[in-house]
Amino acid sequence: MKQTFTLKEKIAQLWHLFLPILITQLAMLLMNFFDTTMSGHFSKADLAGVAIGASLWFPVSTGLGTVLQAVTPIISHLIGSKNTDEIPRTFIQSLYVAVCMAVLVLFAGGLSIGPVLGRMDLAPHVERVAHRFLFALSFGLIPLFCYQVCRSLIDATGLTKISMLITLLALPINIGLNVLFIFGHAGFPQLGGAGAGVASAITYWLILLIAILVLMRLPRFAEMRLFRTFYPVSFRSWKALLSLGIPMGLSTFFESSIFSVVTLFMSKFGTDTIASHQAAMNFESLLYMLPLSISLAMTILVSFEAGAGRFKDARLYSTIGLITAVVIATLTGLLLYLFHEQVAAFYSDDPAVIRLTGHFLLYAIFFQWSDAVQAPVQGALRGYKDVRITTIMTFVSYWVIGLPLGYLLDAVTALGPFAYWIGLITGLAVGAVTLLGRLHYIQQKARDLLKKNG
Repeated sequence: MKQTFTLKEKIAQLWHLFLPILITQLAMLLMNFFDTTMSGHFSKADLAGVAIGASLWFPVSTGLGTVLQAVTPIISHLIGSKNTDEIPRTFIQSLYVAVCMAVLVLFAGGLSIGPVLGRMDLAPHVERVAHRFLFALSFGLIPLFCYQVCRSLIDATGLTKISMLITLLALPINIGLNVLFIFGHAGFPQLGGAGAGVASAITYWLILLIAILVLMRLPRFAEMRLFRTFYPVSFRSWKALLSLGIPMGLSTFFESSIFSVVTLFMSKFGTDTIASHQAAMNFESLLYMLPLSISLAMTILVSFEAGAGRFKDARLYSTIGLITAVVIATLTGLLLYLFHEQVAAFYSDDPAVIRLTGHFLLYAIFFQWSDAVQAPVQGALRGYKDVRITTIMTFVSYWVIGLPLGYLLDAVTALGPFAYWIGLITGLAVGAVTLLGRLHYIQQKARDLLKKNG
């Protein structure tokens, strides 16, 4: 990552970061996709067990993973302010936090997973597969969290292609291990759906090892001397990380959990509606990778410029990222409007499901524009290390406005399941507007500070 001086250079640097991040996010989605589908080829019960296990695992991995993403703006600030001597200490302390978080999750999961699965009224084999899948996956929790710290450091330097290459390398490794452990090829034990958990855990250890080798051998990181000094635990450093990371993690949790709750409300509308809702949400999640990747790039760029005190450049990057996301959302929205029925047909051959899914996808167009604003703006705010107020805004938008509005519309209108989508869209829109206002306020404060200091 380097300082830029022209608009053309800034646009080029944004895309230089954005495209590898996008490929990385899509590759991570594909890993989960192959875990589920390959288990389904073993048996329906194993498919159901892995799907249940993955649904319980997802909020843990995304929420806590986002906490550790706070390493990115912290280190980007250090690079921008040329205070690189602090990077090794920050990195090692972040690894300590990652290990402690993993141990706490393992302890909590060990106590709760049995009772949680027991209350879900699952078929015995499905419950057994889900439990074994999560048990196997737990052995990869420590390396996964530690890898998130390594990836955050790598991305903070602007070398997002390195993270992309590691993730792309992990994808065929994970698929190959699935073949060995799910189906029992080449003399390996046939574990069914639980084998997907074993494969993922081994993959997490391998990508951590690869990331450490990169940090030790690649000249850009070797000169940082990350592993040359032992640093004792510093709770002051932990506080700096967690005070930024916990609000970030809560924002992600509030956002991801609201969709899970809406899915529960959909259950009363019948099987076709549930299937159509899930199909549309699945495709919407895929499209969300576009503004999310821009958001991650914005965090890197804004924190780099803010750390250097170049607030005018940080503001310009925020504007470029926002415009880029809106343009992309307009294009994807147009394509979705033209081809929503064809997209729906990918998910089912049932005419009723295709019709309903297509209808939901038309509502998803409005998701595109709201996400195109709120995701990059949230990424920029994280670059300014402004996360506490934005977490409250996210909670209010989704849980105080979006969900209650959907419930109210369902109660007083004939909109049926679409009432909840209108509620979600409204919540997203409110969140986008309030976050945009917050970003303007923070940028104005930065501009006033710059004028005050001459």
